[in-house]
Amino acid sequence: MNTHRMYINGEFVDSSDGKTISVENPASEEQFAQVPAATSEDVDRAVRAAREAFDSGPWPRMSQKERIAKLMTLVAAMKAREAELYSIESEQSGIPIRKTTLMDIPVGIEMFRTMVEQSDFPLYEPLPWTDFPKVSWNFVQREPIGVCAGISAWNFPWIFTMWKSAPALAMGNTLVFKPASYTPLTSLEFAKIVRECDFPPGVVNVVTGSGSTVGADLCTHPLVDKVSFTGSTEVGQQVQQMTAGTLKRITLELGGKSANIIMDDAYLDLSAEAALFACFFNAGQSCEAGARLLVQDGIYDEFMASMLERANTITVGDPADFETTMGPLISDSQRARVESYIQSAHDEGATLLFGGGRTAGLDRGYYIDPTIFTGVTPEMKIFREEIFGPVLAVTRFKTRDEAIKLANDSMYGLGGAVWTRDLQKGIEMAKAVRTGTVWVNDYHLLNANAPFGGYKMSGTGHEMSTYALKEYTEMKHIHVDLMGDNRDDKFWMDYTVNRE
Repeated sequence: MNTHRMYINGEFVDSSDGKTISVENPASEEQFAQVPAATSEDVDRAVRAAREAFDSGPWPRMSQKERIAKLMTLVAAMKAREAELYSIESEQSGIPIRKTTLMDIPVGIEMFRTMVEQSDFPLYEPLPWTDFPKVSWNFVQREPIGVCAGISAWNFPWIFTMWKSAPALAMGNTLVFKPASYTPLTSLEFAKIVRECDFPPGVVNVVTGSGSTVGADLCTHPLVDKVSFTGSTEVGQQVQQMTAGTLKRITLELGGKSANIIMDDAYLDLSAEAALFACFFNAGQSCEAGARLLVQDGIYDEFMASMLERANTITVGDPADFETTMGPLISDSQRARVESYIQSAHDEGATLLFGGGRTAGLDRGYYIDPTIFTGVTPEMKIFREEIFGPVLAVTRFKTRDEAIKLANDSMYGLGGAVWTRDLQKGIEMAKAVRTGTVWVNDYHLLNANAPFGGYKMSGTGHEMSTYALKEYTEMKHIHVDLMGDNRDDKFWMDYTVNRE
């Protein structure tokens, strides 16, 4: 079994008490690696290293162009090591090697590069001249926040490492990153690459361990200035509560129950294929998954026939096989959760159209067949609650207004899509859907130039783009008087007036 160390203050170290946690391959159910189970002492050491690097080190004092140049050496080093990461990411997460090779690893690096390049924007912004106050120079200066904590989920381990590290570092902050305990290995590889690129000690720290210790300590530590969390809405609420005591800046990218709307003028085969991709991508373990499929009456029968035909071509199997298109769920507990929702759908009267059970012929691994239910109504749990697995809930609708009402009938507001040949109609409907991202005739396409975030219970703040980069800065107003002592009027009351 491979043993790994976490990265604190420029060194790879064990936990202070020597304890470890095991990493399991969800396809084989075998434990194949161990990482440190960090203690509160370890977290404090990492935070203090990041604090020292921010308060006294060179990183936040570099010019933007110097930081960008240094980060681009990191991009080049990641690309040089890219092929090594494909299998590591697949083995720890169950993501098919086909996907880690063609998408997760290279796309993650590209997102990192894009965000670094985007950080070359003016940190100085002059404010308009006004009649009051008189003859003064006013401007806004953006400055790094300080020590940023990134707390990540397990469903896209490498991509989330990129999302949390790029904006924090590009804007001159220091970072303590906690990967999910299920999937820490590619984040530790990132730490190795950081060290190879000779980053100053304390600028990047990667601390492994449980959310109850590492995550909670990062949320409450007084020397942490910002927390960026990706995970469930339930844990996100806990993060918000824990950070409230020190009024930390927070970014929360949380759960979703996104609606994928098929209008009767949609491109039939394209939208049918995309509906499967929207829900079953990453075995349904995606926060913006199109898990609610809303299909208009006029296209319903043809659409469902086309989608069902394509569902039979999904290849569930060993993630190490390049032909596999859907792997296992992350854990036995996650599979049990998905199975409980499948049972609830039966109990509440939905009709099983496809799948619905464990994958035949795969005795080991946490596999569930892609599953499709029809006749789903808004009162059902599979319509309302995030399942985080390969379960598609299909609901028919008659009118455009009904589709919008159904789409917005959710406590979540992360993603969604509209499929129509009429782009003007698609845009109008997209504006009416209350979510942070709406695709028109597409799905899951996350662009590093565009912000990604949620409405309602799907979170606060954004990932990616200059919008996210600015969330890693503090905004300071500076007022400069230009009159000196040559002024007729003073802004303040003259306390030197003799009032006798």
